[in-house]
Formats: sequence, C-alpha cells, structure tokens
Amino acid sequence: MEIKRIGSQPSGKGQAEYFTGTVRIDPLFDAPAPACVFGANITFEPGARTAWHAHALGQTLIVMAGCGRVQHWGSPIEEICPGDVVWISPGEKHWHGAAQTTAMTHIAIVERMDGNSSEWMEKVSDEQYLADSRQNKRRGTNDYLDE
Repeated sequence: MEIKRIGSQPSGKGQAEYFTGTVRIDPLFDAPAPACVFGANITFEPGARTAWHAHALGQTLIVMAGCGRVQHWGSPIEEICPGDVVWISPGEKHWHGAAQTTAMTHIAIVERMDGNSSEWMEKVSDEQYLADSRQNKRRGTNDYLDE
C-alpha cells in the first residue's frame, strides 16, 4: 500500500501546446505496472480548455467544482457541473474546459495503452468554444449573459 500525502506532488501548468488559457494540473495517482491507470485534479480558469484530443482506452471526468463544457466531434457542447460524471469513449475526439465566466475543476482518470494515454490534435478555436453558448443554460448559470 502507498499513501500519497496532500502536497507531496507539485502542481504543474497545463502546457500551451495542449491547452488554451490558464490550467493547473495536480497529480493524484499513477498506478505502478502492471496497472496503467492514472488520475489528476485539473482546474481550468474561466475560458480555459483543452485542445481536441482522444484517448485510446477512454477517459472518465468527475466534475468537482464550478461549471464547464465538454464536446465530442460533431455534437453540441454540453454543460457540466459538480457531481456530473462524463465517460468519453475510446478514440472519441473531444475537448473539455471551463465555462466562459466560471472556473471548473474535474478529476480526470485515464489509462495508458503501449505507454500512451492521449492523442492531441488541433486547438479548439474561440468560435468553436463559443458555439451554442446560449443553449447551455442547463443549471441556471449566467455564462450566456456575457456574450
């Protein structure tokens, strides 16, 4: 058994190559072989988001605080809020991040396949990020008022 104590793993910044805006990544766990699962607590400042990407074995997101957005290729943007759990299927092209005016924190759980967990693609444009924002009022957030 191993216990990772709070503060024992340093926070890191989301790399500009993979993220737009300010993103903080706090590692949670990285299971030793033969396991291949790892997880992180990721905080996106308002408007921050990932680039389009996919995971060979899928990804689970557990929203802990704030409100955010998630979208898979060819579908409308979905609002996500605390308590929501998002399963992203293997190979599904998607992005996720904070709402326009609200930060969002989620736990991301991913598995590696052949040492890789993610295939990174192009960045999400502002036009893509802002698309359908008037329709994303699921829980009464006011993000759509800022347009």
